[in-house]
Amino acid sequence: MPGSAAAAAPSASLAAIVRRRRRSTVDNPDRGALSSADWRRPSVKHTWRSMHFLLLVLLLVWCLGPLLLLGKFAFTPTQDILTAPMAVFPNGPTMHNVDQAWNRYHIGQFFMNTVWFALGAWFTQILVATTGGFVLSVLRPRWAKVLNWAVLATLFVPAVVLLIPLYKIIVHPPVGDSLVNNFFAVWLPAGASAFNVVLVARFFDSLPREIFEAARVDGAGPFRLFWHIVLPMSKPIIGVVSVFAVIASWKDFLWPFLVLKDDSVKPLSVYLQSMANVDKGTLMAALAISTLIPITMFLVFQRMFLRGAGLGGAVKG
Repeated sequence: MPGSAAAAAPSASLAAIVRRRRRSTVDNPDRGALSSADWRRPSVKHTWRSMHFLLLVLLLVWCLGPLLLLGKFAFTPTQDILTAPMAVFPNGPTMHNVDQAWNRYHIGQFFMNTVWFALGAWFTQILVATTGGFVLSVLRPRWAKVLNWAVLATLFVPAVVLLIPLYKIIVHPPVGDSLVNNFFAVWLPAGASAFNVVLVARFFDSLPREIFEAARVDGAGPFRLFWHIVLPMSKPIIGVVSVFAVIASWKDFLWPFLVLKDDSVKPLSVYLQSMANVDKGTLMAALAISTLIPITMFLVFQRMFLRGAGLGGAVKG
């Protein structure tokens, strides 16, 4: 007993030292580029604040400038766009561009095609990512490691290499007729996203295993464990995958260009390239309309996206 107490004493003191060092690291305010004494110097404070302000202005101009300019062009007559593009409505705004894009070129129809395209792709990606991540991270069958290696291996295959075999499968599917000009031609391949499966599986790894064991003891099966336990704790990562899925589907061009050729299913990304020779004001209005969904998605899900970007902290306390 005396020997064990003597051996435990150094370990206890070592643990106390580690705790003190961690506490001093967290509480120390001078661990940044500048100390508190430096910030009290007027020259240093004004210089750094001026640099921060200039950087903020540069980021705003760089990121928001093109969007604001596109929005202005949507309500600017074509002649003003060509002669004075940077002037703020020299001859007044107009709704003619939006009216032409919506009524003459039927942008609304292709806008709704893109909405259905993005919604279906979002659903398949969420379904495959959550169920695949659940199997790899929570259920963990014996062959989970092999499946995980297979999923990771697909990340190293360039997507362009798969275009020809995937197109042949869509034209001559194993079951049924050709899927060309059918939304399933883009919905089904969209679900095969290894990146989303890996992303969700890593998030599920951060969830406390004790909750899963307690649910199993209470008699919860795999489906109930997935639907009532895992999914409610996974809102941050579902928000992240949702934003990625919708934005990627909204701006996708090559694959929809190959399989969605009919105007009844053609999305905006494919239709806009055929408007290159129309009136510039009308084209700008069509482009502005096409940016509504991505901007809205970011504004609605930005808090969830930023909270889930760290992929951790699902449960606190």
